[in-house]
Amino acid sequence: MREMKPTVLILCTGNSCRSHLAEGILRGAAGDLLDVQSAGSKPAGYVHPLAIEVMKEIGIDISAHRSKHLDEFRQRPVETVITVCGNADQACPMFPGQVNRHHWGFDDPAHAPGTDEEKLAVFRRVRDEIRRVFEAYAAGRRDQAKINTSS
Repeated sequence: MREMKPTVLILCTGNSCRSHLAEGILRGAAGDLLDVQSAGSKPAGYVHPLAIEVMKEIGIDISAHRSKHLDEFRQRPVETVITVCGNADQACPMFPGQVNRHHWGFDDPAHAPGTDEEKLAVFRRVRDEIRRVFEAYAAGRRDQAKINTSS
């Protein structure tokens, strides 16, 4: 019987930007080890077009993602919950089977002021910050998986 991959749920309030950036990056870095999902406490109902655009720039397609409410995951075993905004951290419930909880806050690029080019620059900066954190997290999970399989 094939073992189920542990679910990592990335939460944000609107589930339109940061959580999707993180989901796409973590899935790309460790999707073979983890079932990576994202949701929001008050989902916006869409994935921000600039989030899709800046992810495409690094070769990750999130255009099929959808904005989801965290209630979709209440009946599923969730091993790790990662919040990427302060509001989600405060509103975060416990999930069945939850073992780990992390909070890594990032600026919300959806509220960036300025021209389209200035907004895009903020999306790129936040994407790159999320990429550094989540690729490091993926590397740590990968190292842990190696230790667990060799012991």
